[in-house]
Amino acid sequence: MTMTQQTLLRVAGVTVRFGGLTAIDNVSFDVHPGELLGLIGPNGAGKTTMLRAITGVVRATHGDVTLEGDTLNGLPIHKRIQKGLSLSQQLVKPFREISVLDNVALAAGASRTRSPLKALLHVSQKEEAIIGREMLERVGIAAYADQKPGIQPLGILKRLEMARALALKPKLLLLDEPLAGLNSKEANALASTIADINRQGVTIVLIEHNLGEVMRICQRLVVLDNGRKIASGEPRAVMNDPAVRAAYLGGDTIAEAQQPTLVAAGGKHA
Repeated sequence: MTMTQQTLLRVAGVTVRFGGLTAIDNVSFDVHPGELLGLIGPNGAGKTTMLRAITGVVRATHGDVTLEGDTLNGLPIHKRIQKGLSLSQQLVKPFREISVLDNVALAAGASRTRSPLKALLHVSQKEEAIIGREMLERVGIAAYADQKPGIQPLGILKRLEMARALALKPKLLLLDEPLAGLNSKEANALASTIADINRQGVTIVLIEHNLGEVMRICQRLVVLDNGRKIASGEPRAVMNDPAVRAAYLGGDTIAEAQQPTLVAAGGKHA
């Protein structure tokens, strides 16, 4: 099966049920090559469940997920990664006893072997080290290459997590709340880095509660509410949609949505 060049990822009629609970209800959307797509919605909307269905952490009850026209249905996580998916998770868990560079080199070596031990044996290889330094440069923390992750603040660890995801050289980078826990200055700087990486040609799907930064960097939005897609399109038009304001913002205007109290909205995770 081949797909038009304009579609990299296709989510078609995906439903996810946990027992009697429908977490995702017949959701469809496409991700186009080179774009930065924001996947947003209120707490409990199903955003992270949708991401897990794409990566294979959870199995869709119905529907299809395809990457470049190839189905991902039924594939385990590592096979989906081999096909070109990479996930930067909200909870950062680096190997704290090896250097920042070796953490990224280890991710680069993962493409050679599924065995963590064999990957560790490869981290001193010149090619992985070169890739590691390149990725640290891309996310702005090359100066920390020889330091240990255990002594780094959250802002550096978030960038390290992104560098590890990029080291897999993905066709599609999935970012799950990368700005969570950062102050406004750090969040603004990391959002700018994400936009830079996208401009360098990396296609990105971003889940994020920080609406101000989402509006600033995303080219298109998909909005979920109670597991259903309620809107998609250009960010300003989407955020001014009455259904979105009612579901996500309690009826506030877009200007009010960008105030700090709403920008920092978080709490439980979808």
